[in-house]
Amino acid sequence: MFEIGLSHYMTVSAILFTLGILGIFLNRKNVIIIMMSVELMLLAVNINLVAFSADLGDMVGQVFTMFVLTVAAAEAAIGLAILVVYFRNRGSIAVEDVNMMKG
Repeated sequence: MFEIGLSHYMTVSAILFTLGILGIFLNRKNVIIIMMSVELMLLAVNINLVAFSADLGDMVGQVFTMFVLTVAAAEAAIGLAILVVYFRNRGSIAVEDVNMMKG
């Protein structure tokens, strides 16, 4: 039978991380897509942490993954709240308009 090993998890994680980076650099106009790309990159890191934790037989990676998930959830909630307030004030969430907030 075919066994899924550490290299398979690393490959999936690398693909997800690359998609996250591409999402940030190819789409700089939509803030929501940028935030989703950051979440995708955090998911790739979590897959690595859990895969290495399971491979090494140590729970530290899995515990650290829970902390990363907590920070990611807080980042998403606060980021979306800021976007909603910004959209109510400006009427747009374009990244170019954020530079007008300086000063």
